[in-house]
Amino acid sequence: MTTSAAPAPAPAEASAARSRWVALGVLATGMLMTILDGSIVTVAMPAIQSDLGFTPTGLSWVVNAYLIAFGSLLLLAGRIGDLIGRKRMFLAGTGVFTVASLLAAAATSPGVLIAARFLQGAGSAMASAVSLGILVTLFTEPRERGRAIAVFSFTGAAGASIGQVLGGVLTDALTWNWIFFINLPIGVAAILVALPALPADRGLGLKAGADVLGALLVTSGLMTGIYAVVTIEEYGAGSAHTLGLGALALALLAGFLVRQARAANPLMPLRILRSRTVSGANLVQMLTVAAMFAFQILVALYLQKVLGYSASQTGLAMLPAAAVIGAVSLGVSARLGARFGERNVLLAGLALLVGVLGLLTRVPVHASYVTDLLPVMLLAAGGGLALPALTSLGMSGAKEADAGLASGLFNTTQQIGMALGIAVLSTLAAARTESLTEAGRPAPEALTSGYHLAFAVGTALLVAAFTVTLTVLRTTKTPKLPA
Repeated sequence: MTTSAAPAPAPAEASAARSRWVALGVLATGMLMTILDGSIVTVAMPAIQSDLGFTPTGLSWVVNAYLIAFGSLLLLAGRIGDLIGRKRMFLAGTGVFTVASLLAAAATSPGVLIAARFLQGAGSAMASAVSLGILVTLFTEPRERGRAIAVFSFTGAAGASIGQVLGGVLTDALTWNWIFFINLPIGVAAILVALPALPADRGLGLKAGADVLGALLVTSGLMTGIYAVVTIEEYGAGSAHTLGLGALALALLAGFLVRQARAANPLMPLRILRSRTVSGANLVQMLTVAAMFAFQILVALYLQKVLGYSASQTGLAMLPAAAVIGAVSLGVSARLGARFGERNVLLAGLALLVGVLGLLTRVPVHASYVTDLLPVMLLAAGGGLALPALTSLGMSGAKEADAGLASGLFNTTQQIGMALGIAVLSTLAAARTESLTEAGRPAPEALTSGYHLAFAVGTALLVAAFTVTLTVLRTTKTPKLPA
């Protein structure tokens, strides 16, 4: 008896598969530009301040302007992408970001650079808001989708570390302007490849959700709230400025939810929040991202201000973290998710990340990289487990018609978490450091103690994320895969 070999994939199927992976490459490139731009700027801040004459307070707006535009427009951009077509929104956003990068590179005054950074944030929001929505509609088979999300998540996770290395190299070798010029060829290439590679979609039409009042409420609410958060360090958490703007933001967002419950064509159909998995995953992401700010940024500050590392040395010191995150997210996360369920993989990743920040609460003033910091970098592999699993869960409860909205919501909670992490953890660290400095402690010791407090709070946030995952999220069931 003879057995026939399995039929080879049809040429059309093979071509479609290649097209999907090329499209994933475009989406990942867009994500890389967004994340890279957020971290590459932090290394070049001293050079920007010296060249353009920023005041210490004004310099923070090089970051804040981007964060406010990005975080406040994601939800709106995601829904508009569902209505007019996600491909159109991605192309428009990438174009806006690329043009804004040219304006930022050519800036000769603080005002021009801040305006360009706000425009960059808007372009990033337009492109990022629909990226996950395009991805989940391209990859419908569970195992393929798991691999695609792993690639996408790795790009975001590694972008911060790459940005710190690249920012240091470009600033030291050339000038700070090149951290923006580098976006031009990447953006143009992404648009040229995206035109044929991304699937064309007509969208639902503006009549399906043209809620102008809802758009104004959610955008102004998010913008006010993020502005209040990023200025906490300047005005104080208990100031009238912070509390007043926070109350206004909550009122605007509450008005938005009431509007969505009553509108005939809501901008954000509230059915998306009824999914326990979607709501829980977004809450877990907000807590996780807020905590991991302590790792991405405060560790870099510790390396430079306490241990005396240069910008390039700091980026290289953090490369092992990017390497292990990449190895885990690209190599094993999708397989583990298919075998054990995304929820269980997320729990394992969060447990490792608790270990990362837990160890950092004990890092000494005169640390050895090999014994004190390298183990921390290696435990960051937990990010390679947690991020893809969290992304899968955050998108799993959305219908195809709401994919752009779910993508925008997921990215919005990410940005809110980042803004909260920046405001709360950096404020706590600065307050502890100032208190110890006034008491006569040496600067390295005072700084380290401030970072210890931030790492401890970050650990508590990760424990809260673990608890929410355990109690709110349900175990995902995946089809049994062939051996």
